[in-house]
Amino acid sequence: MTKRLMVQGTSSGAGKTTLVTALCRIFSNLGYSVAPFKSQNMSSYSYIGNDFEISRAQAIQAIAARTEIEPEMNPILLKPIGNYRSEVYINGKFYKKMHAKEYYQKFALKQGMLTSKKALDYLMRKYDLVILEGAGSPAEINLLKYDIANMRMAEYSKSPVLLVSDIDKGGTFASILGTLFLLDKKHQNLIKGFVINKFRGDVDILKPSYLMLKKITSKPVLGTIPLVKLNIPEEDSLHSKPKHVSWTNKYMQSLDKEIEKLSKIVKNNIDMKKIGGMIN
Repeated sequence: MTKRLMVQGTSSGAGKTTLVTALCRIFSNLGYSVAPFKSQNMSSYSYIGNDFEISRAQAIQAIAARTEIEPEMNPILLKPIGNYRSEVYINGKFYKKMHAKEYYQKFALKQGMLTSKKALDYLMRKYDLVILEGAGSPAEINLLKYDIANMRMAEYSKSPVLLVSDIDKGGTFASILGTLFLLDKKHQNLIKGFVINKFRGDVDILKPSYLMLKKITSKPVLGTIPLVKLNIPEEDSLHSKPKHVSWTNKYMQSLDKEIEKLSKIVKNNIDMKKIGGMIN
């Protein structure tokens, strides 16, 4: 049976994409055939294959996993064009332009959810391990009714969830507790642990806070990832400054080195034994 793991965040820019990229390489190094998956991604930056177009982030995650880049890894791509409208791509093919209201009220829970489930089913049949990525926060109560990228996918795939939070922004413990508080009990139970991202300084300073968080939530902090600069393209989320890239052989070799460096940093700073146990 295919193993599953999902990474969600307390906000956009928390580090979901980076953590999934690292985990794809770590598990690939352990001998798994790994596929990344993000049901719905809003991004202006895409990867264009021979006959399809998906989010650049999932393409990079596939490179990290050392596997073929496939449209099912990002079955719904939303490319914003202004005035609350986006170009909608389904399984890598342009579908139509939609206003946000039309997308949420008429598309997301029907065709969007069905498309995402079919794509995920395909990946789960083909790979040893699928690492899912959420979008934004799973607790955006104004969007929760239409959210097909977070807990609906975790519940459908029966994936344990890692919740990652960006401590560099401040308020990380409040954001973790607030996220849990706003989720239904059944979705709280899917979250198996927390990862603190972008930390500057001595991690021992945080350990008393981790004990308090465990006491309140009964869930452990599974790692603290330091703030590091790597030459891996970011998504165009809040405060990021993504750059266009050319997918040349030289660039791909450079990207692979950066991914390997990232995977070592993450592996050395999170409890891979516990995470491996979660997916078994």
